[in-house]
Amino acid sequence: MLTAHTAHHADVVIIGAGIAGLSAARRLTDAGLEVSVLEAAPDVGGRMATREVDGFLLDDLGPLLSSAYPELSGAPGPDGPVLRDFAPGVLVHSGGRLYRAGDVRSAKGALKAVRSRPGAPTAPLGGTVEQARLGAWLARLAATPTERILARPDRLALPALAARGLPPRTVGGFLRPLLSAMLGDPTLATSSRCADLTLRSYARGGLCVPAGGSVTLPRLLAAALPPGTVRTGVHVTAADITSVRTKEHGELGCRALLLATGAGAAAELLPGLRTPEFHPVTVLHHTAPAAPPTGSRLVLDADRSGPVAHTAVMSAVDPSRAPRGRTLITSTVLGPPPADLDRTVRAHLARLYAVPTHDWELLTARHEPEGSPAMPPPHDLRRPVRVLDGLYVCGDHRDTSTVQGALHSGRRAASAILADLGVRQGPEDGTALPAAA
Repeated sequence: MLTAHTAHHADVVIIGAGIAGLSAARRLTDAGLEVSVLEAAPDVGGRMATREVDGFLLDDLGPLLSSAYPELSGAPGPDGPVLRDFAPGVLVHSGGRLYRAGDVRSAKGALKAVRSRPGAPTAPLGGTVEQARLGAWLARLAATPTERILARPDRLALPALAARGLPPRTVGGFLRPLLSAMLGDPTLATSSRCADLTLRSYARGGLCVPAGGSVTLPRLLAAALPPGTVRTGVHVTAADITSVRTKEHGELGCRALLLATGAGAAAELLPGLRTPEFHPVTVLHHTAPAAPPTGSRLVLDADRSGPVAHTAVMSAVDPSRAPRGRTLITSTVLGPPPADLDRTVRAHLARLYAVPTHDWELLTARHEPEGSPAMPPPHDLRRPVRVLDGLYVCGDHRDTSTVQGALHSGRRAASAILADLGVRQGPEDGTALPAAA
């Protein structure tokens, strides 16, 4: 029999209103449990927070998404969140110039891209044959089942890609910067299984961002919960399986506790919890008098000639993020940021975009030391979410360091809680989707 929800008791208390905790809360409330989600910040979202500055919508971290992420198809709303696609293909900066990499997600698309620009330089992707090989390989990867990828030996990503017959300049000049951008890993010392799953999602759906900022997704998840489920501005001081102590509301009783914070915060509440290493991430937002002539394409730096790993004219990708007539350029630095951050980044952006940047205005810069969990091989894509009966953990550090991984870990945690509490699960709750990056 379920316990009635009061201001001081719930069946499940979830600490953290990021997408992992909110995904779990949705599954649990759909199954009839009373849930309290406690969030210390003034808004939901966690690392997918978006702030408004002078009419601009600026993501704290703004991870790149793929519309092929399975968990996004189950997000609230008539068709899930509205996603804004980057233009097909990317721009790769190498040797002091930009190269258009067309839509190489299939051999046909790669050939079309090359033939549409006869005589155009194609480095670092190579010529027609090399791009067609890349497109054909990505098409095969798109059709590969998850379990087959998980059955492969787990190795370092770059040597594993080279061993599959792809040309070195294709791997180093395109796949490495693309994977670094999607995984937040500057050295790409990551699991080859995670790399394959990530590239498969790119081959299936390309790259995109939520319209209106990254916070759109957690806000949709929160809005789908019963009123009063999420409480923001609540600071948890201590927690155990049956109760949570807060600074603002005293003690709350529960039958199960789910830690849905970042890995570091979870370890503070649960000493002894093993946490991964992290890749620091810094995101900068600039406005400029005129938009660089790259349209809505993502720009990758294949040469690693400066601190910026990838950048885009975000107001061209998602016009809702900037006031009418204004330009928003969003850039991501992977790894430790340089000391003179804005000056160094603007100098690098001047080279990447081939335009002057001395009159660009920095709107905000956000540095997150725990920006992206590291996933070196061998990496367990399904780390346990049950610490013990009544105590659970979820987040991208339990699956893959992607939005898909965070959402999927929330689903797995909810299924474990329902099973342990003896709550009957429907097909939607009981079916564990494969962990796709």
